[in-house]
Amino acid sequence: MTTRELDAAGVHDPVLRAAYTRCRELNARHGRTYFLATRLLTPRQRPAVHALYGFARWADDIVDDLDPALDPGQRARALAELDEELSTALRTGRGGHPVIAALADTAAHYAIDPAHFTDFMRSMGMDLHVTEYPTLDDLRMYMHGSAAVIGLQVLPVLDTVVPREEAAPHAAALGVAFQLTNFLRDVGEDLDRGRIYLPLDRLAAHGVDRDLLLWCRRAGRTDARVRAALRELCETTREVYREAEPGIAMLHPVSRPCVRAAFVLYRAILDRIEAAGYAVLHRRAVVPRRRRAAVALGGLADVAASRARGALTGDLPRVPGRPRDPAEKPEEAPRTRRRDAQRGGVLS
Repeated sequence: MTTRELDAAGVHDPVLRAAYTRCRELNARHGRTYFLATRLLTPRQRPAVHALYGFARWADDIVDDLDPALDPGQRARALAELDEELSTALRTGRGGHPVIAALADTAAHYAIDPAHFTDFMRSMGMDLHVTEYPTLDDLRMYMHGSAAVIGLQVLPVLDTVVPREEAAPHAAALGVAFQLTNFLRDVGEDLDRGRIYLPLDRLAAHGVDRDLLLWCRRAGRTDARVRAALRELCETTREVYREAEPGIAMLHPVSRPCVRAAFVLYRAILDRIEAAGYAVLHRRAVVPRRRRAAVALGGLADVAASRARGALTGDLPRVPGRPRDPAEKPEEAPRTRRRDAQRGGVLS
């Protein structure tokens, strides 16, 4: 986390500054598309968004990637300990672990509904014992906690120009669209963990089951039946993007470029999946760096325009309850930021 971002967010306590920096490092390491999009937020918004996503990444690591040697019982205990520490931190506003400390601080200052974190932890717990979902409705129950509530957590940070409850369904849908996209992109890797995050009834309608998916994964081939199933699920995911899209215009103008960039880049993963003939079981669909840079540059133009309007009207969002620090540095000039983007700075 940069000094400018922390100062802009009103985070002056050294321990909290280190905590937010830890969250930013987690996100920079794990999510190229997401981290690129956050660069289009105002500096004062970035620490909070990094805290929310950093916690989500950390919890996900417990159930998936943190230590392959951990057995299910150990993972369950680690997740239960995290849940208990989270509950205490949300109640007191303080946490021992840096990621939880940053999350608790963000949740307190933006008055984020604690139920969103409860629902998230419930879905993380499902990952310890649920390996497949019979129907799309079953999968949606999981995604409510693992994806929809992420959109709802971030919404107060992004701010809206309509009543928040009007924008909330679209924010939730966007979280679901992103996760469905990830499920389609990562179906092979999820199989390696013993999981299928695609509705079994949709697969079965095309003659696809776990054995066929595993055969495709081992053989490095894509069966025609798998292609047909993935084609249908890609269209289902596009429908969720269409449900989410109207919510972008409901956000505060300074937040729209970030969310629009994430929307465009994640939806473009579906294009890459289709262009590859749905061969996702043995290779990963990736949006080319050139495309990501083009979207970033377009977003920077939108940022320059929205921030110029905000500077005239004084309506930039501010962290509730945090006054501007007298030493806060002014926003970086849009032309300088565009030059940095051209050099690849925003892609780091």
